[in-house]
Amino acid sequence: MKFESKPKFVTFDMNGTLIHFRINEVIRRVLGDRLPAEIADDFLRTGNEFRFDETLGDYKPFHQIIAHSLERTLRHFGLEYRAGDAEAVYEQIPTFTPYPGVTEALNRLAEEVPLVIVTNTDDVHAPSLVENLKAPFEVVITAEQMGCYKPRLHAWKYTLDKLGATPDEIVWVSASPKYDLRSATVMGFENKVYMDRGFEPDHPWLGCKRITDIADLPVLFGLPRP
Repeated sequence: MKFESKPKFVTFDMNGTLIHFRINEVIRRVLGDRLPAEIADDFLRTGNEFRFDETLGDYKPFHQIIAHSLERTLRHFGLEYRAGDAEAVYEQIPTFTPYPGVTEALNRLAEEVPLVIVTNTDDVHAPSLVENLKAPFEVVITAEQMGCYKPRLHAWKYTLDKLGATPDEIVWVSASPKYDLRSATVMGFENKVYMDRGFEPDHPWLGCKRITDIADLPVLFGLPRP
């Protein structure tokens, strides 16, 4: 199950893979009693899809991704949208913290290979979230820098150009086939790790190494568990 050779970089998705991206908890709290309990789960699932849809067009700032998707979801369910809703959600994002064990696993892996983040976060929030990880990253690439959001394929071309690397020199780690791993496969990345967090189905045809415990990630590189 281990990788046969040491890569030049290990590249990570951040939100949802390393950072517990608790945006749905925040949305519930911001909307409060305006979100009926009987539709809340369906509302949040639908909101996730509207947020994904917003990433697929021309680039817009991340706060607009949050605002447009939340407004669309509220209107879809016939609920009132208030201008301050999205801002209240957006400003909570830098407070999100890592999943258990992430910091330890990253620091162990960093002893062996340089770490990189490629995130759909913007330049405003990315530094705080990276700081919350408490691990050394050689490069942090944001959607704002790329001028697009994953899963747009330009994100992978930008990353390769930025790192001066080829797909075979990188291991790509993500908890999302939808945002990351499908596009990585299309762009020629064979070395991929699916960090299964349970919120997306596995796609075995993508050829990823699947783990359910972040402590197993260093093991793939021949290192002991942290």
